[in-house]
Amino acid sequence: MRFFKFKLFKNQRKVNTPRKERRTTLIHITKRQKFIITVLILSFAFFFSERIFGQSGIVFSIALTLLTELFFLWALLRDIDETKSYQVFVLPFFYSLSFGLFYFLTPHRFITNIVVALLFAVGMYSLLLSQNIFIVASVRTIALLTGARIVSFVLTLISFFFLINVVFSLHFSAIPTSMITFLITIFLLYHTLWTYTLEKSLTSQLIWVSVLSLGIFEISLLLWFWPSTPTVIALFLTGLFYIVAGLSHVWLDRRLFRNVLWEYVWVGLVIFIIFIFSTQWRA
Repeated sequence: MRFFKFKLFKNQRKVNTPRKERRTTLIHITKRQKFIITVLILSFAFFFSERIFGQSGIVFSIALTLLTELFFLWALLRDIDETKSYQVFVLPFFYSLSFGLFYFLTPHRFITNIVVALLFAVGMYSLLLSQNIFIVASVRTIALLTGARIVSFVLTLISFFFLINVVFSLHFSAIPTSMITFLITIFLLYHTLWTYTLEKSLTSQLIWVSVLSLGIFEISLLLWFWPSTPTVIALFLTGLFYIVAGLSHVWLDRRLFRNVLWEYVWVGLVIFIIFIFSTQWRA
């Protein structure tokens, strides 16, 4: 009897703690750990990019962007597959592309490289957290949604400014410059409006976004002939993007009151005055 009891007890322990489960537990990585790994790898790749790629900024930017999307998919694959929120891929793509291209316009100094890499790392971690909140908020109510929208909008403005600055710094002709500006605007504006609707359909708000982007396209076409620097033009278009996207946000949030509208009017007036005084007029 003792032998059978010992045998039964031994088999019961094996059933409760299988070897496969123990191995799976050892290699399990949480979502937060995936975010940290993603930020560390991308930040180190970003910091050492100048020595690896030299002046091949486009090659580095494309490689960094693809690597960002792969790590982003690895970190949030299960949630994206369940919610079908494919819109979250838009901002990580343009965020990495903007930093990768703008990085080669900054002074090539060690301190500058460290500061830009730290900004990239902090922004990337905030971006991962905010996009994760949007995925969760698309299926249930979450209290952190307002903060995620603010963070995402700030990162969108930074990405837009960097990209427009690079586009006008390349000194292409008027039509290619304006077309690239239109493509950047339509994608980033589509994503920032999606953060307020969180709709599953990829074509929702597309007509509205296209009309607004067309307006920025026409203004960028006029600004190509304006006697100003690429940085000043990028600041002006970023301010215009802020006004257009901000008004769309309050309209979707049903808070488009008269006082809110006048706040954006005053912001637009201040931006226009600064732009006029920053213009390099020639005698």
